[in-house]
Amino acid sequence: MKKFLVSLSFLVLFSISANAQNYKTHKVKVGETIESIAKIYMVTPYDIYALNPDAKNSLQPNMVIIVPKSKVLENPVESQVTKLTGYKSHKVKRKETLYSIGKIYNVTVDDLKKHNNRLYSENLRKGDRINIPKYDTVSTTTSLENTIKSYQVEPKEGKWRIAYKFGITVDELEKLNPKMADTLQVGQKINVPNIANNEEKVIDEEYGYYTVVPREGFFALKRKLGLTQEEIETLNPELKESGLKSGMIIKVPKDVSDNSSSGDVTRSVLIDKIINYETKKLAVMLPFMLDRVDMDSIQEVNEMLRGDDITNISLDFHTGVLMALDSAKQLGISTKLDVYDTKARASVVTDLINRKDFSEYDAVIGPFISDEFDRAAAMLRRDNVPMLSPVNETNNLYDNVFQTMPSNELKRKRIVEFVKQLDSIPNRILIISDQKHRNENNLLKQEFPEAKQIFSRVDEETGKDMFYILTDDIEKEFREGLNMVFLESNNEGFVSNVTSMLSGFIGFDEELEIEREVVLLTSDKSRAFDGENVSNITLSKLNFHYPSPNRPINEEQPDTFVKAYQNKYYITPNRYAIRGFDLTMDVLLRLASANNLYDASSNDIETEYVENKFRYGKKMFGGYYNEAMYIVKFDNLRIVEVKQ
Repeated sequence: MKKFLVSLSFLVLFSISANAQNYKTHKVKVGETIESIAKIYMVTPYDIYALNPDAKNSLQPNMVIIVPKSKVLENPVESQVTKLTGYKSHKVKRKETLYSIGKIYNVTVDDLKKHNNRLYSENLRKGDRINIPKYDTVSTTTSLENTIKSYQVEPKEGKWRIAYKFGITVDELEKLNPKMADTLQVGQKINVPNIANNEEKVIDEEYGYYTVVPREGFFALKRKLGLTQEEIETLNPELKESGLKSGMIIKVPKDVSDNSSSGDVTRSVLIDKIINYETKKLAVMLPFMLDRVDMDSIQEVNEMLRGDDITNISLDFHTGVLMALDSAKQLGISTKLDVYDTKARASVVTDLINRKDFSEYDAVIGPFISDEFDRAAAMLRRDNVPMLSPVNETNNLYDNVFQTMPSNELKRKRIVEFVKQLDSIPNRILIISDQKHRNENNLLKQEFPEAKQIFSRVDEETGKDMFYILTDDIEKEFREGLNMVFLESNNEGFVSNVTSMLSGFIGFDEELEIEREVVLLTSDKSRAFDGENVSNITLSKLNFHYPSPNRPINEEQPDTFVKAYQNKYYITPNRYAIRGFDLTMDVLLRLASANNLYDASSNDIETEYVENKFRYGKKMFGGYYNEAMYIVKFDNLRIVEVKQ
């Protein structure tokens, strides 16, 4: 009987050993691809993808992947890899982007960010000097043996601790140890990647640890954990190169809580939390430009209001502000409002601030125009006066600035996150853009490596953008089933050309005998999509999706604000009037629920009003930015919110 047990133990150990020997680990080097790695190990790329599905979307240097052991090749292999040899300094010129600079020096945008860390959080500016990495191709010998080593489990160690320690996921650890039980025993020997001791991560008991779930990006983590991408990458620097992947274990603050099951904080919650009934002092700075009008001439006033958009916008926004003050008054919030006409001139803004003590204001809304706003924010920064940018993205996010409109970068991340979290994965993703939006096209390509890029045609002689594509450019790219198409452009003719062409690929193709569905998306809906030459019928047919800072009013259940506005002004409020109401109401409620606007703008407070919602994130070394937005779509000639 004893001999039988010994034999049985030997067979079990042999079985575990044999299974472990079917796999190896490989630490990705700079310049390597799945194809080059597969060639080294004499396996196919599909073999590697089967064990490392995330590698298809994100293969980064220093990532540890699992490869099946070759039954043919066992000797060391010499391969060509790139090695950093130094840097070249580059002074940024006007209109240059990371993509265009990368093209000049034949490096990637990721390379530029990696060697200029501030570019992860700051925009490229004219006059900046950045490091351009220089690489040489060198030969390196890769040993296919000893890529796995034996590891003895220490006290308190479970699967996730060991996976984190060796830079792999729990799922990958289990693949290396097929017979491993759910609970590990102290002293138990298991297989782990054979990395250097100084590369092993240490579990810091002062922090917590979180396992990334499938299709979870930085946007979802911000919502769930309340941590920005910058904060997560600060604790986990390797993410700047590798990005997030399913099953990855990341370090987080110990007191962080999972907010995924908690609902948004709504307007009613802020109403219930009113504690500060002191009179609120607001300043609103708008470019009315009324000095250009003889107010005694009714005809001149009417002509100006018809022809000058910025004056119309200012007046509409102002009516919304006044409506918000009335609504707040009914809640017991009194307000002292001062309105200033900036006349659309930065010099006027400077003069206003020099003549008036703005430090007495609880908040300043405006100016509208970016350059004017930046000047005002810089001048009032010394008094820490909160400045709210109402309708534009700011150039400088000073620590007293609240950027209330989501940035283009956030909108792009939001629509990417939306696509990645869809239940039905598209069979094909196309990214179409004009030449001006090549950078946006390439940024989306980084998120969807398998996508096909298509650019507008250019004149061969002049190089000028012709703003069109041909059916032949895209016909062969469509596949059976769901096809998603990103369209990045602010040229109405190009949008019209592409959308009308895309609609022809919807439905059953008799020649190919396949059924196709086409969904159109964009990361930044420009006015081109609203042009006369772009059919709303076509956009509805394409289920056009885009991120939006505002949602459409529910016509079946009109908001009380809309009714009150119609009763007072005898017209339906436009989006600028609604924006004025929503933003002002949000500021007043936040001020009434805390000592100041800064205290009332933590990331766990999300407010929602008629068309707009607000949830502020904060730059580690800067101001506040609104990251709350909607995904909307065209549906039967109506724009509706996409429920997620």
